[in-house]
Amino acid sequence: MKLATFLAPGREEPLAGSVLGDRIGAFADGLRVLDALAGGADVAASAVAPESWALSEVNLLAPVPEPGTVYAIGMNYASHIAEMGGEPPEAPVVFVKVRGSVAPPGGPVRCPSVVRRLDYEGELVIVIGAGGRIGGYCIADDITARDLQRREPQWTRAKGADTFCPYGPWITTADEIPDPGNLRLRTWVNRELRQDSRTSDLVFGCRELVDFIGQTCTLEPGDLILTGTPSGVGMALDPPRFLKSGDEIRIEIERLGVIEHQVG
Repeated sequence: MKLATFLAPGREEPLAGSVLGDRIGAFADGLRVLDALAGGADVAASAVAPESWALSEVNLLAPVPEPGTVYAIGMNYASHIAEMGGEPPEAPVVFVKVRGSVAPPGGPVRCPSVVRRLDYEGELVIVIGAGGRIGGYCIADDITARDLQRREPQWTRAKGADTFCPYGPWITTADEIPDPGNLRLRTWVNRELRQDSRTSDLVFGCRELVDFIGQTCTLEPGDLILTGTPSGVGMALDPPRFLKSGDEIRIEIERLGVIEHQVG
């Protein structure tokens, strides 16, 4: 099942529902995506109402508009570690993106006036479900201010600025993705392919990351874990190529869909 939050034509309040093919159906009784994650796929399946729309008619929002905690992992693709001249870490490098960074899959991404080196990072996202288990997967852009990242030891501002985490387009439940460790991930900037990798290049896989974070933090339904980015980021190009106003970023992960957003 694909769980989404959206604005439908003529409706002022967001709806939650499920995507089937090129249509999206609303849940009955005000069920939210977070409720479906907490209750499991059976809860979501029993709540589908007959009202539906073509995907082209709706505006997709962040699947969980206000997630609990947004965890992220640094230096977790072998290819990205190599392009940055580093060594694989002995344990996952975990940081947190603040809730204000969360944005719809369509953006826009806003570049703060203090940032001069804005970069993209296409990533597979783990979405936590009931009991701290993996509930599903989606796509995110771990937008990063490289200049702030270089000069500030903590990455809160560099990676947690407003709109620095567009994600979606929906949450594909875990039962539909039996092997998240072998998915193709691609990122384009202005239709130029920049990243093309597979999640098999992850240093620490999805289950390892959930177990590692769970050693110290209680994982709740709706929490997100951004699993890291592969090679091809703008900073690693020769010469480096950073994002500018009007640039369009497209990130696709097979079986999970596509997110596209613009730098405002």
